[in-house]
Amino acid sequence: MKLGLFLPLTGPPLAMAEYVATAATAAEKAGFHSLWFAEHVVLVDSPRSRYPYSEGGDFPIRGEGGLLDPFVAIAFAAALTHRIRLGTGICLVPQRSAIYTAKQVADCDVLSGGRFDFGVGIGWLREEFEALGADFDDRAERCREYLAAMRSLWTDSVSTYDGGLLKIPPVRMFPKPLQTPHPPIVFGGESDAALRRVADLGQGWYGFNLLPEQAAERVSRLSHMLSRRGRRPAEVEVSVSPYLKPARDADALRAYAEAGVDQVIHMVAAATPPAIGNEIEALGRDLVPTAKQLATRPRPSH
Repeated sequence: MKLGLFLPLTGPPLAMAEYVATAATAAEKAGFHSLWFAEHVVLVDSPRSRYPYSEGGDFPIRGEGGLLDPFVAIAFAAALTHRIRLGTGICLVPQRSAIYTAKQVADCDVLSGGRFDFGVGIGWLREEFEALGADFDDRAERCREYLAAMRSLWTDSVSTYDGGLLKIPPVRMFPKPLQTPHPPIVFGGESDAALRRVADLGQGWYGFNLLPEQAAERVSRLSHMLSRRGRRPAEVEVSVSPYLKPARDADALRAYAEAGVDQVIHMVAAATPPAIGNEIEALGRDLVPTAKQLATRPRPSH
């Protein structure tokens, strides 16, 4: 069992250099496997869109809160750490430029020494897409096309792409990522459609706001999808975040392991640099020993 941390850098005060530095170094020192950063480039005060991870559909971050850009935060954290993996949790692929995003992924992988995980999703906030001039309704198809183009940009000496929504003439993009053939693509989302994207294209799945029993059902569904495509479940690393659900102890870790989860990602969001350091240290002290014990157990088959 691996342990990760989700760091929502809203701010101030969380979107500050001292805060990110303290969290990154504390996470590595405490023995965590990974650190994940969310993305929203703009927010609106009263969105019509429903946030999928709260009962009332309200997004917990106010419009003036904002989030630090995940790629900038990852590059900053990479300079302060040596071992911990760093990921976008998640990058809103279809509202961005495919070429610029491919470049940021490659550069973060290079600067981190090959420690980058590319967590991706299709987004939920229509107003953000509209502000960026991106179509919201075709975002699932656009995400697939953009990722196909990115794979060419990451792996081919001369890259090109000709799709229904995106066309790229022959171009060269360097440096290439250090990880081969490219950094792992980790799809977020809990719907059947999201799981199909994982089964078709992903090297990982990031389930959010799930208790162990909920994760078990989704892992079983994903395993069947992978099998139908001739893929082995072991080819996809399963990560789950409890988010705000009460699953932050050793018993919960064991239950996630029984559900077929490879990595549990806990949110940490203490309000000051000393407090975030203390929260991460305490969480590591409570959970890292159990995670190490579970690491030697075979993954359940579904």
